[in-house]
Amino acid sequence: MKQAGGADGRGLAAPPSPRYTGAMTPDALKAFARTDAARLGFDAFGVAPGTGDVTAADRLDAFVEAGRHGTMDWLPETAGRRRSARALWPDVRSILVLGMNYGPDEDPLSILERRERGAISVYARHRDYHDVIKGRLKELGQRLLARAGQGEMKVFVDTAPVMEKPLGQMAGLGWQGKHTNLVSRDFGSWLFLGSVFTTLDLLPDAPGRDLCGSCTACQTACPTDAFPQPYQLDARRCLSYLTIETRNPIPRAFRAAMGNRIYGCDDCLAVCPWNKFAVSAREAKLVARQDLKAPALADLLALDETGFRTLFSGSPIKRVGHAKFVSNCLVAAGNSGKAELLPAVLARLADPAPLVRAMAVWALARLSARDALERRADALHNEEDAMVRSEWHVLAQED
Repeated sequence: MKQAGGADGRGLAAPPSPRYTGAMTPDALKAFARTDAARLGFDAFGVAPGTGDVTAADRLDAFVEAGRHGTMDWLPETAGRRRSARALWPDVRSILVLGMNYGPDEDPLSILERRERGAISVYARHRDYHDVIKGRLKELGQRLLARAGQGEMKVFVDTAPVMEKPLGQMAGLGWQGKHTNLVSRDFGSWLFLGSVFTTLDLLPDAPGRDLCGSCTACQTACPTDAFPQPYQLDARRCLSYLTIETRNPIPRAFRAAMGNRIYGCDDCLAVCPWNKFAVSAREAKLVARQDLKAPALADLLALDETGFRTLFSGSPIKRVGHAKFVSNCLVAAGNSGKAELLPAVLARLADPAPLVRAMAVWALARLSARDALERRADALHNEEDAMVRSEWHVLAQED
């Protein structure tokens, strides 16, 4: 199946490079940018106006006011700059929005049945997408300005206060679905987004049209009911937030539902019917590493700090840190029902990190309630951390 777009032309084939002479018109500049984006490996291209989307800004304000951002304090701190592109950079006139397909080559939900293995979100099974995309955005922007003979530009990939998904919809790459993620007609759920803000005046594309219809597959699939309403997310219930964004322990109410998901969650993305048009990633750096498709929990629980950094060098997983990652793996071990993981869990009861010790207590209780209760009195005698002590105390309440 070829990766060119449909009639709206948002998807990218790889057309031959056009030859331009003399001063370039805005249309010619846009055509050059589209062609150059394909050369650089981007799969989708569109142009959004620099004015922004007031509706999206209002939704963000409501999200923050309801406290649904959890511990992501950077969201309210940067909300003013997120309200529009010009709030971030007053000189912006046009925004190139680029998408790079990272579609998996297998069903990402099949790993959930293999409880002795860890489920890692599709986006994190390969190189850090920031590293893959940012340099190419800079090259695209610099070549565009060179052709124009004027102008300025700034590039962004996820880490700046930019509303990437609303911008993607404004640029016609797709639409924000009921799970709040961007859905593409050509690539389904699997697009990394980046943007080039520029002072050039380019003709914007028609915005993407919402094609979710009456479908609620993404909401039904969520293991923790993180969608209070269509198009609304409560991050405090989302396993991607709980396993990546917050350093707090996974709330007890969501631990069983977490299953073996140790970094992120793809359920709402994977069940989207528009994935029937999705294709596997063609960028080599975004093809999943074999060792991250279904890693053994026993091996992950044995990682020390050095081993963690080595295994996840160049991966976005490295950012969560050793303690948070191992604590996620302990929750998965507790959900596995596999007695062979007991030695690895027991070893973590003496871990230097309180977060790890706390989740080791929970995992031990799940795998062997008798062992947990037998160790409880001695553990409480020696344990000083309030979080870990609370996990030991709960055992008596559940007995």
